[in-house]
Amino acid sequence: MRTGDEYIKTLNDGRTVLIDGAVVDNVAEHPAFRNVARTIAELFDIAADPANGMQYHSEEINGTANRVFSIPRSAEELKLRRLAVERWAKHTHGWVGRSPDHVGTFFAAFGAHPEVFASEERDYAGNLTRYYERILREDLYVSYAIIPPQYSRATTASGWEGDNIQVGVVGETEEGLIVRGSQMLATGGAIADEVFVTCIKPLGPDDVDFAVSFALPAATKGLKFLCRRPYATSTTSEFDYPLTSRYDESDALVIFDDVLVPWERVFINRNIDTLRRQFFDTGAHALGNWQAQTRLTVKLQFIAAVARKIAAVNGTDKIPGVQEKLGELAALVSSVESALLAAEYSAEADDSGMLVPGKRALYGIMGLQSETYPRVIQILRDLAGGGVLQLPSGVVDMKSEVTAADVEKYVASPNVSSEERIKLFRLAWDIIGTEFGGRHQQYELFYAGAPFVVKGAYTYRNYGYEKHVAELDEFLAGYDVDGRKEDN
Repeated sequence: MRTGDEYIKTLNDGRTVLIDGAVVDNVAEHPAFRNVARTIAELFDIAADPANGMQYHSEEINGTANRVFSIPRSAEELKLRRLAVERWAKHTHGWVGRSPDHVGTFFAAFGAHPEVFASEERDYAGNLTRYYERILREDLYVSYAIIPPQYSRATTASGWEGDNIQVGVVGETEEGLIVRGSQMLATGGAIADEVFVTCIKPLGPDDVDFAVSFALPAATKGLKFLCRRPYATSTTSEFDYPLTSRYDESDALVIFDDVLVPWERVFINRNIDTLRRQFFDTGAHALGNWQAQTRLTVKLQFIAAVARKIAAVNGTDKIPGVQEKLGELAALVSSVESALLAAEYSAEADDSGMLVPGKRALYGIMGLQSETYPRVIQILRDLAGGGVLQLPSGVVDMKSEVTAADVEKYVASPNVSSEERIKLFRLAWDIIGTEFGGRHQQYELFYAGAPFVVKGAYTYRNYGYEKHVAELDEFLAGYDVDGRKEDN
């Protein structure tokens, strides 16, 4: 169990992180990454403290490991795993969407099913097992880039003109594969230990060169992280931007300039069928998204608390219309909470003995995420009203001799100091109005893919319509134009 300081020291490893037209010297010290890296370090410190209940004995390595990376093989282990994920999520209040437990959860399911990666060509199954054991042993923070760049949504990579746009194999040596191209969306990639690269989008028969799965250290030669514009660098203080300043995890396009992937780091080599099976035949998609829904539950609870407190500070919480909005908000958050627990309750062991969360409940609530999150944000907007607009320009206004007296007198509420009111409404604005807040709305809308894919591919297919249609057919067959058949 490594400490936060040990994690921070690993970040100055020569990785190529590109931002504002330049290479970042040390991401642990750069203002775009410094604070969120410190947040991740705090997560490792929490896990390293035995008092927090996040450690367990791993049979895979015969030693102590972080429970967020465990393979749940009983109902109790599944519950303890959720509580460990929740412990981390509560520290970030759900605002770090790709904390180390996310991709680590996918590898737990992979590790339970190495046979999916088996090949006569090489020991890819063994590679996968050994890599999962490394995650357990070294407490690794792995990010992933599993979506093709948005070059064209009309065709897949084989139909794109020119050199590789999507990452794919361009050569093979005794040492390993040579890959070229790019892949998105490596959230947290700039501050992770390693990046897992594959493709979750279905590929066609002509896309075989792009059907790969591998993991590399962030500092690999020829690998670059082209990051989006950072939001943390524009914050004036933690008081003014309490979320942006702490939790701005960067999203990055990962670029591969003829990168060597050593054979021991290859899990899938140009195999379209195995590429699909890695997520769905292992249970990784369900277990990974169960972790994500645990994190989302904590985030929604946090937003609901902000909304409730604003209503109390504004003195509107006795108004029936406001209570109705708070009731709707409670119903929305409760539905996500309930589905999370229902998925845990209905979990079933697969052939490997790993408990897979109930897909009906899990994908049912995921199908509504693109509607639930915007509605939660809209209710917060309604309750905050113009209060988030009529705030001082910054914390300096609260300290300056020129403005402090006016701020204290006029930007206040009964029984709530000026500082308390401004702090609360600054937080609300960071949720609904800043670039950070806007990015999070887009992020939650497309967390598991385009909404039509989530509903059509996951929610629809895992609901179990067949059983209910069969029951309906039985009912319909029980009567005709002459009435009930037993009476005919």
